[in-house]
Amino acid sequence: MNAWLARFRRPLAAAFAAAASGFALLTLRPPAAPTVPVLVAARDLPGGVTLHGGDLRSAALPAAAVPDGAVRSGATGRLLSGPLRRGEALTDVRLAGRDLLDGYRPGTVATPVRIADAGAVRLLHSGDRVDVLAAADSPEGMISPGPARAVAQGVPVLAVPGGTSGAVGDQGALIVLATSRDQAAALAGAGARLSVTINGNQDRRTFP
Repeated sequence: MNAWLARFRRPLAAAFAAAASGFALLTLRPPAAPTVPVLVAARDLPGGVTLHGGDLRSAALPAAAVPDGAVRSGATGRLLSGPLRRGEALTDVRLAGRDLLDGYRPGTVATPVRIADAGAVRLLHSGDRVDVLAAADSPEGMISPGPARAVAQGVPVLAVPGGTSGAVGDQGALIVLATSRDQAAALAGAGARLSVTINGNQDRRTFP
C-alpha cells in the first residue's frame, strides 16, 4: 500500500491541487446576472400583420438589456403596427390596440395616406409624429416647382402596413395616421403627391 501511495503521490497531489483551484474559482465567480423572459420575433415580421404563435418565441434576456415595455405574453392575435426584426424584443409600442384608435380621444379617425416616396416610409415606425406635405400644383394640375404646403402637422403614425418592404416605383407606400376628421378631409383633397417629415417619437396617447 505504501509503495502504491509513493508511486501515485505526485499525480494525486496534482489532481487535488487542480480540484482545489477549481473550487476556489467557482467560489469567487460572481453569480449569473438575472434574466427576464420576453417575447422576441422568430423571423422578420412586416408591420400590419396579425401575430400568430409561430411568429414569436420566448427568450431570456439579462434584466439590464430588457427594453421598456417589453411584452412577455398575450401577443397572439394582436396587430403588429410596425416591422420587427428576427430576434428583436417585442414592446408595447409595436402592438396596435384591439382597435387601432384605443387610447385616443373621441373624434379621432384612422386615416390611410399614400406617400409618394416609398423609401421615406421605410424610415417610419408606429408612434412617430409626422407632418404631411403636399406638392404645389400649377393651374393646369401639373406639379409645380413651388414650395409644398403642410396638410397635417404633428399627427401620429398608427401603422406602416407595408413594413420594411413597402411599395416601389410610382405607387408610393401606405401609412395609417391618427387624425381629426378635418385633417382627414384635408388629406383626402390634397392630391397624389404627398411627402412626410418626421418629428420624432412621442406617446401616441397624447394626440391632441
